Amino acid sequence: MEGSAIEKLISDISKLPGLGRRSAQRIALYLLKNKNRSLLPLIQTLQESHNKISECLSCGNVDMINPCNICSNQKRDQSSICIVEDISDLWTFERVGFYRGLYHVLGGSLSAINGIGTEDLTIKKLFSRIDIGKVKEVILALSTTMEGQTTSHVIIDKLEVYKNLTVTRLAQGIPIGGEVHYLDENTLNAAFHSRKKII
Repeated sequence: MEGSAIEKLISDISKLPGLGRRSAQRIALYLLKNKNRSLLPLIQTLQESHNKISECLSCGNVDMINPCNICSNQKRDQSSICIVEDISDLWTFERVGFYRGLYHVLGGSLSAINGIGTEDLTIKKLFSRIDIGKVKEVILALSTTMEGQTTSHVIIDKLEVYKNLTVTRLAQGIPIGGEVHYLDENTLNAAFHSRKKII
Protein backbone atom coordinates (compact mmCIF):
# COMPACT_ATOMS: atom_id res chain seq x y z
CA MET A 1 0.00 0.00 0.00
CA GLU A 2 3.05 2.26 0.41
CA GLY A 3 3.10 5.06 -2.17
CA SER A 4 -0.54 4.44 -3.13
CA ALA A 5 -3.40 6.96 -3.23
CA ILE A 6 -4.84 5.34 -0.08
CA GLU A 7 -1.57 5.82 1.79
CA LYS A 8 -1.44 9.46 0.68
CA LEU A 9 -5.04 9.98 1.89
CA ILE A 10 -4.18 8.48 5.30
CA SER A 11 -0.98 10.54 5.48
CA ASP A 12 -2.79 13.80 4.63
CA ILE A 13 -5.60 13.16 7.13
CA SER A 14 -3.05 12.36 9.88
CA LYS A 15 -1.55 15.84 9.43
CA LEU A 16 -4.77 17.41 10.78
CA PRO A 17 -4.57 18.62 14.41
CA GLY A 18 -5.51 16.01 16.99
CA LEU A 19 -5.39 13.06 14.61
CA GLY A 20 -2.84 10.28 14.72
CA ARG A 21 -2.20 7.58 12.16
CA ARG A 22 -4.77 5.12 13.52
CA SER A 23 -7.53 7.75 13.59
CA ALA A 24 -6.55 8.80 10.07
CA GLN A 25 -6.81 5.18 8.89
CA ARG A 26 -10.33 4.86 10.35
CA ILE A 27 -11.44 8.13 8.73
CA ALA A 28 -9.90 7.21 5.36
CA LEU A 29 -11.55 3.78 5.43
CA TYR A 30 -14.92 5.30 6.32
CA LEU A 31 -14.67 7.85 3.50
CA LEU A 32 -13.62 5.21 0.96
CA LYS A 33 -16.46 2.87 1.98
CA ASN A 34 -18.96 5.74 1.71
CA LYS A 35 -17.75 7.57 -1.39
CA ASN A 36 -21.09 8.92 -2.60
CA ARG A 37 -22.56 9.74 0.81
CA SER A 38 -19.44 11.14 2.54
CA LEU A 39 -16.33 11.44 0.38
CA LEU A 40 -17.79 13.30 -2.62
CA PRO A 41 -19.76 15.85 -0.52
CA LEU A 42 -16.61 16.44 1.57
CA ILE A 43 -14.54 17.01 -1.57
CA GLN A 44 -17.12 19.52 -2.85
CA THR A 45 -17.26 21.33 0.50
CA LEU A 46 -13.46 21.56 0.70
CA GLN A 47 -13.27 22.86 -2.88
CA GLU A 48 -15.97 25.45 -2.19
CA SER A 49 -14.21 26.50 1.02
CA HIS A 50 -10.93 26.85 -0.87
CA ASN A 51 -12.59 29.02 -3.54
CA LYS A 52 -14.88 31.20 -1.42
CA ILE A 53 -13.35 31.59 2.04
CA SER A 54 -10.44 33.98 2.56
CA GLU A 55 -8.60 35.74 5.37
CA CYS A 56 -9.91 39.18 6.31
CA LEU A 57 -7.30 41.78 5.33
CA SER A 58 -8.23 43.88 8.34
CA CYS A 59 -8.53 41.56 11.37
CA GLY A 60 -7.32 38.13 10.18
CA ASN A 61 -10.66 36.33 10.61
CA VAL A 62 -11.88 34.01 7.84
CA ASP A 63 -15.08 34.73 5.93
CA MET A 64 -16.65 34.71 2.48
CA ILE A 65 -16.39 38.52 2.21
CA ASN A 66 -13.44 40.86 2.69
CA PRO A 67 -13.41 42.73 5.03
CA CYS A 68 -15.25 40.10 7.06
CA ASN A 69 -18.80 40.43 8.43
CA ILE A 70 -17.50 41.61 11.80
CA CYS A 71 -15.20 44.34 10.44
CA SER A 72 -17.81 45.59 7.93
CA ASN A 73 -20.65 45.70 10.49
CA GLN A 74 -21.10 49.39 11.35
CA LYS A 75 -23.30 48.50 14.34
CA ARG A 76 -20.26 47.09 16.15
CA ASP A 77 -18.17 49.32 18.43
CA GLN A 78 -15.46 50.65 16.10
CA SER A 79 -13.52 52.16 19.03
CA SER A 80 -12.65 48.83 20.66
CA ILE A 81 -10.28 46.10 19.40
CA CYS A 82 -9.98 42.75 21.18
CA ILE A 83 -6.63 41.08 20.45
CA VAL A 84 -6.70 37.28 20.25
CA GLU A 85 -4.07 34.71 19.34
CA ASP A 86 -6.11 32.60 16.98
CA ILE A 87 -9.37 32.54 15.00
CA SER A 88 -10.71 29.86 17.38
CA ASP A 89 -10.47 32.44 20.21
CA LEU A 90 -12.44 34.96 18.13
CA TRP A 91 -15.10 32.33 17.44
CA THR A 92 -15.34 31.62 21.18
CA PHE A 93 -16.07 35.29 21.94
CA GLU A 94 -18.61 35.46 19.12
CA ARG A 95 -20.35 32.29 20.30
CA VAL A 96 -20.73 33.73 23.81
CA GLY A 97 -21.91 37.03 22.31
CA PHE A 98 -21.16 39.60 25.04
CA TYR A 99 -18.48 41.52 23.11
CA ARG A 100 -19.67 43.83 20.33
CA GLY A 101 -16.44 45.50 19.21
CA LEU A 102 -13.80 44.55 16.63
CA TYR A 103 -11.05 41.92 16.78
CA HIS A 104 -7.44 41.49 15.78
CA VAL A 105 -6.06 37.97 15.24
CA LEU A 106 -2.31 37.81 15.91
CA GLY A 107 -1.85 34.41 14.31
CA GLY A 108 -0.19 32.88 17.37
CA SER A 109 2.06 34.04 20.18
CA LEU A 110 5.75 34.81 20.52
CA SER A 111 7.87 31.72 21.10
CA ALA A 112 11.67 31.62 21.01
CA ILE A 113 11.59 27.82 21.14
CA ASN A 114 9.38 27.59 18.04
CA GLY A 115 11.14 30.47 16.29
CA ILE A 116 8.08 32.75 16.27
CA GLY A 117 9.07 36.42 16.49
CA THR A 118 7.18 39.71 16.12
CA GLU A 119 7.55 39.57 12.33
CA ASP A 120 5.65 36.27 12.25
CA LEU A 121 2.60 37.80 13.95
CA THR A 122 0.28 40.58 12.74
CA ILE A 123 1.49 43.12 15.31
CA LYS A 124 2.46 45.74 12.67
CA LYS A 125 -1.00 45.48 11.12
CA LEU A 126 -2.51 46.06 14.58
CA PHE A 127 -0.61 49.34 14.99
CA SER A 128 -1.64 50.42 11.50
CA ARG A 129 -5.27 49.98 12.58
CA ILE A 130 -4.67 51.97 15.79
CA ASP A 131 -2.87 54.74 13.87
CA ILE A 132 -6.06 55.45 11.90
CA GLY A 133 -7.32 57.04 15.11
CA LYS A 134 -10.76 55.53 15.82
CA VAL A 135 -9.57 53.01 18.43
CA LYS A 136 -9.95 54.10 22.06
CA GLU A 137 -9.54 50.74 23.83
CA VAL A 138 -7.37 47.69 23.14
CA ILE A 139 -8.34 44.53 25.03
CA LEU A 140 -5.66 41.87 25.40
CA ALA A 141 -7.42 38.49 25.36
CA LEU A 142 -4.33 36.31 25.09
CA SER A 143 -3.67 32.99 26.77
CA THR A 144 -2.06 32.99 30.21
CA THR A 145 0.71 30.69 29.00
CA MET A 146 4.29 31.97 29.16
CA GLU A 147 4.15 32.67 25.40
CA GLY A 148 0.82 34.51 25.71
CA GLN A 149 2.09 36.64 28.59
CA THR A 150 5.33 37.46 26.74
CA THR A 151 3.29 38.54 23.72
CA SER A 152 1.07 40.71 25.95
CA HIS A 153 4.12 42.45 27.48
CA VAL A 154 5.61 43.18 24.05
CA ILE A 155 2.32 44.66 22.81
CA ILE A 156 1.85 46.69 26.01
CA ASP A 157 5.36 48.17 25.67
CA LYS A 158 4.64 49.22 22.08
CA LEU A 159 1.22 50.69 23.00
CA GLU A 160 2.66 53.06 25.63
CA VAL A 161 3.27 55.70 22.92
CA TYR A 162 -0.51 56.08 22.41
CA LYS A 163 -1.47 58.51 25.18
CA ASN A 164 -5.24 58.52 24.52
CA LEU A 165 -5.55 54.74 24.33
CA THR A 166 -6.89 52.57 27.14
CA VAL A 167 -5.27 49.12 27.30
CA THR A 168 -6.99 46.38 29.29
CA ARG A 169 -6.57 42.63 29.63
CA LEU A 170 -8.80 39.77 30.75
CA ALA A 171 -8.77 39.40 34.50
CA GLN A 172 -10.18 36.90 37.02
CA GLY A 173 -11.30 33.49 35.97
CA ILE A 174 -8.49 32.53 33.61
CA PRO A 175 -6.20 29.96 35.21
CA ILE A 176 -2.43 30.28 34.85
CA GLY A 177 -1.43 28.21 31.84
CA GLY A 178 -4.98 28.33 30.44
CA GLU A 179 -5.84 29.00 26.80
CA VAL A 180 -8.80 31.19 25.83
CA HIS A 181 -10.53 28.78 23.43
CA TYR A 182 -10.73 26.05 26.15
CA LEU A 183 -12.56 28.21 28.73
CA ASP A 184 -16.22 27.74 29.54
CA GLU A 185 -18.61 30.62 28.80
CA ASN A 186 -19.10 31.73 32.43
CA THR A 187 -15.36 31.86 33.14
CA LEU A 188 -14.72 33.79 29.94
CA ASN A 189 -17.60 36.20 30.63
CA ALA A 190 -16.38 36.89 34.21
CA ALA A 191 -12.80 37.41 33.01
CA PHE A 192 -13.91 39.74 30.22
CA HIS A 193 -16.12 41.97 32.37
CA SER A 194 -13.53 42.30 35.15
CA ARG A 195 -10.65 43.29 32.87
CA LYS A 196 -8.26 45.87 34.33
CA LYS A 197 -6.56 48.91 32.89
CA ILE A 198 -2.86 48.45 32.14
CA ILE A 199 -1.96 51.78 30.54
